[in-house]
Amino acid sequence: MTIWYGGDYNPEQWPADVWAEDSRLFDLAGINTATIGVFSWGLLQPSEDVYDFGVLDRITESLDGRNVIMATATGALPAWLARKHPEVTRVDFEGRKHVYGARHNHCPSSPVFQRFSVELAGRIAERYAGLPNLVAWHVGNEYGGSCYCDNCTAAFRVWLQNRYGTLEALNHAWCTTFWSHTFYDWDEIVAPSALSEHWRGPNHTAFQGITLDYLRFMSDALLENFKAEKAAIRQHSDAPVTTNLMGFYRPLDYFRWAEHLDVISWDNYPPDDRSAPRMALTHDLMRGLKGKPFWLMEQTPSTTACRDVNPVKRPGVMRLWSYQALAHGSDTVLFFQLRASRGASEKYHGAVINHASRSDTRVFKEIAELGAELPLLEGLVGAETRSKVALMIDWNSWWAVEISDGPSRHVSYVQTAIAWYTALQRLDVDVDVIPVDGNISAYDVVLAPLLHMVPDELGRQLKGFVAGGGKFVTGVLSGRVDVDDNAFLTDVPGPLARVLGIRVDETDAQPPTVVNPVQLDGLTSEASLVFDLVIPEHAEVIGTYSADFYAGTAAVTRHRFGAGHSWYIGTMLDAAGLDAVLGSVIEEAGVTGSYARIDGVEATRRYKDGQRYLFLLNHGDREVRVAADKSGTDLLTGSQIEAGDKLVLPATGVVVLRSDDV
Repeated sequence: MTIWYGGDYNPEQWPADVWAEDSRLFDLAGINTATIGVFSWGLLQPSEDVYDFGVLDRITESLDGRNVIMATATGALPAWLARKHPEVTRVDFEGRKHVYGARHNHCPSSPVFQRFSVELAGRIAERYAGLPNLVAWHVGNEYGGSCYCDNCTAAFRVWLQNRYGTLEALNHAWCTTFWSHTFYDWDEIVAPSALSEHWRGPNHTAFQGITLDYLRFMSDALLENFKAEKAAIRQHSDAPVTTNLMGFYRPLDYFRWAEHLDVISWDNYPPDDRSAPRMALTHDLMRGLKGKPFWLMEQTPSTTACRDVNPVKRPGVMRLWSYQALAHGSDTVLFFQLRASRGASEKYHGAVINHASRSDTRVFKEIAELGAELPLLEGLVGAETRSKVALMIDWNSWWAVEISDGPSRHVSYVQTAIAWYTALQRLDVDVDVIPVDGNISAYDVVLAPLLHMVPDELGRQLKGFVAGGGKFVTGVLSGRVDVDDNAFLTDVPGPLARVLGIRVDETDAQPPTVVNPVQLDGLTSEASLVFDLVIPEHAEVIGTYSADFYAGTAAVTRHRFGAGHSWYIGTMLDAAGLDAVLGSVIEEAGVTGSYARIDGVEATRRYKDGQRYLFLLNHGDREVRVAADKSGTDLLTGSQIEAGDKLVLPATGVVVLRSDDV
């Protein structure tokens, strides 16, 4: 199969005589796939009872011979719908009722929105299901945001009744005897917002249990919108159905969404050009949602347009980042957008084709060069990733850590995960990202930073995993609360205490400027933010604090449990400290890769049909030479490589080495 190459295409913004020029430039660039109709609701349905598919028909005709990903057009409301049915717009966290505008503007609990969106999705599916070049369906667009209206409050109460069954169970879960919050009627429950439980903002709540459940509810409510449109499509088509996720996007628990998407797709817009580990981790997260290859649905060819400062991708970076997505499991390279928007907020967003329709720009030339290379990797589509190391990511722990009153609001769940993952990357370790209810039996090493919330079954699984010979690593603020965000009535870290061989009596927190050095076998690591005072009941101490009243006490421990070992990192170590601790774990497990500790070089592997595809990516700013660990073919040059040969990686350079999988 050919790698899909193309992206989001909105020719309805341009006169029809431009479309022929688009087709010519698509051919030059090697574009074979277009996603169409994402924001065309207002065009396709000009009023409540009128549908007009004329423009979309002509767009599909212009794409004859290219793959079409057809959207349901429900990514933004039409103006007439908000005017005739004001209930479809949201009420925000501050209690303000929104009027028509922007795009993430619909109430997910609105019966009116549900009826019209499903009807439109069904009509589009019925009309275009027979397109010979239709390859997939795209529902909505970048689902997100929250609503606090009366419809959502009523739906929240129903969601709670389904979750808890009785008010007695709910009151117990929410610890409502605190501050006289006991509920005696479901109708007494209101959405947690700036008008009710919150102070200073969405992360500052008097009742974490209420807020946590509203986060869960809103993720589920938006998922129900997706599922309803997918069901409408399924009446007419069996083609894959997806929607574009947004990586580490806190409002939506993507592990709950994953089973309902036929394939995972996502939009990669990193915050800066120094985010290679973050992007790699997020690709692995997207692959981990279903344990299968995913689709890179959007990335910019050159620059974004929504930030205070929007730098262009430097020469070679677009190609490098595209190959990084392929290396971590993507079967597509798709852009937003294929032609630059004519007006409004994204007219300066990067595009394959600029406003002047030029083919001699640096950006277009790089895109065309990549388009000519990708067919060389035709055998890659569908290839799997194999890992002996798993990184556990949990939306519930993420929410719970960051809405907690104490010990520190400076702790970032995502930044902590990135820091741990970066240390693994330097060791050339392929990583699977898994949920807390995932199967861990196939791994040699499981890491779970900030495993704040521990379901009962997970505690039992981890004990069995380590006792059976596995290696488990967790750290500060882990093992603190149950699934209702109530503290375990036992020593910290709760159900993890036995397998870790420790208890934590206190946790100190200091401003970000305060450092407490941790001594690690000759290395000094600058630890910060939070500091567990660890009592090693059975564990050995491998790192100690250097300052404050707990100087000389345990900061990092290691414990033999059954046939395996567990580690506890009781503070936020700096990069050198994480390298040292996680490096010793990986080396003890015997899974350190052949390309470990090569500055700037990322190595990743995929496997298919008895072949291994090794990707070597140079994120540094200078040339690097590395020795090939196996003989094979350099797919991008056609050169035959022998084991031990030097592979040359210029800055932003890429090597894809195909070898026998033996």
